[in-house]
Amino acid sequence: MPPQLYFFVSIAFAFVAWGIAAKRYIWPRLRTLPRAEALRPILILHSFRFVGLAFVVPGVVSPDLPSAFANPAAYGDIAAATLALLSLATLQSRAGIAMAWIFNLWGSFDLLSAFYHGGMDGLVPGQLGAAYFIPTFLVPLMLITHALAFRILLLHSYGDDVAEHAERKCAVSL
Repeated sequence: MPPQLYFFVSIAFAFVAWGIAAKRYIWPRLRTLPRAEALRPILILHSFRFVGLAFVVPGVVSPDLPSAFANPAAYGDIAAATLALLSLATLQSRAGIAMAWIFNLWGSFDLLSAFYHGGMDGLVPGQLGAAYFIPTFLVPLMLITHALAFRILLLHSYGDDVAEHAERKCAVSL
C-alpha cells in the first residue's frame, strides 16, 4: 500500500474515533453547560496548538518538507493558540465571545487550509517526520472541537443558552 494511503486511512480513523468520543462523552457534557463554561475546555485544548511549530523545526521534520506547507501551518497554529488564549482570558465578556468567534473561524480555516495545501504542495507523509502525528491524530480532534464550538456559539446567538437548549430538547423528546 502506498504511504499516501496509510496517511489518509490514519486521518479517517482518527476522525471516526474522535467523532465517537465527542458524540458519546464530550458533547453530552458540554451541552449542559452555560456558553462560557462550554467553550472553556475547547479553548484550553486549542491553546496547545503551538505544537504546530514543529513543522518548522529542523530534525523534527524532513528538510524536504515543502516550506509552502510548513510555514503557514506552523504560524497559523501559533496564531490559533494565541487567539484561543485571548478568548479564554476574556471569555466572560462580550469581547471574549467575539474573540471566540474569531478564534473559531481562524482556527478552522487554518486547519482546512493546511489539509488543502498539503495536498496541493505535494506533501509526502514521510516528510513530516515526528510531526506525522499532528495531522493524523491531533488535527481531526481539533476540527471536531471547532465544530462543537460553532454549535455552542450558534445556539447562543439565537437567544438560547446551551444548557437551556439541551433542557428543551430533552423535554420535547419525552
